[in-house]
This record gives sequence, structure tokens and C-alpha cells, in this order.
Amino acid sequence: MDANGIVKKVHQAAIDAMESTKPVNVYFGKVVSASPLKINVEQKMILGEKQLILSRNVTDFKTKITAGNIKNYYYTGDVNSGTAPVSPSHVHAVGTIEVTVHNGLAVGDGVILIRQQEGQKFIVVDRIG
Repeated sequence: MDANGIVKKVHQAAIDAMESTKPVNVYFGKVVSASPLKINVEQKMILGEKQLILSRNVTDFKTKITAGNIKNYYYTGDVNSGTAPVSPSHVHAVGTIEVTVHNGLAVGDGVILIRQQEGQKFIVVDRIG
């Protein structure tokens, strides 16, 4: 290898070393397909499901909620005379229930992404707006 080849190798090694220590980068993208998920990042590249790590902010998920002392209100009346509220007849103590929050991404959603170090995967952090 000649001197010019050695200089090129050293130069490339320096660039590779800088890239590997580069901190995470933030990108903006737009969902172009929901199933399979595809995100267009800054109009430069399309990322598919295998390149994406989704946070809870952009996925459907189940969670538990607690509800209690729900009052039932009844109304009385007819079409001709109108309606009037009647006092609550009883109260329900519901307790803890599990619900599904439908928070998955849809076509057109703007998203914030963070590129993992060395650029193999992107974390979809949240929606924009």
C-alpha cells in the first residue's frame, strides 16, 4: 500500500471513530403507512418496522383505572311536556377496571425520532402537535 492509501485508511478510521462516539440525533418524520408501519424521515429515507422502536406514547396499550361512586341520574317526562331531572336513585362503586388506550400511529402523524448510537435503530418518542 502506498502513502496515499495509508492516508485514506487513517482518514476513514478517524471518521468511523467519530461516528461511533456521536451522541444521539433527533429527527422528525411523518407516518406514510400504518400497517406495516413506515415513517418518512425528513424526506430523506423511509424506515420500516424492523428499524423502529416504539415508545408507549405511540402504541395501543392497556392500563388500569379506578372509578367509584358513579351516580345514575334519571330524567322523567314525555315528548309534549319536556323532561325534568329526578334525584339519583343509587350510586355504583365500580372499582378498578382495565381499559385499552388506542394510541397507535396513523398515516399523516408527525413524529419525533431519536437515532440510536451507530444509527441502526430509531426510537419513535412521540407525536408532534
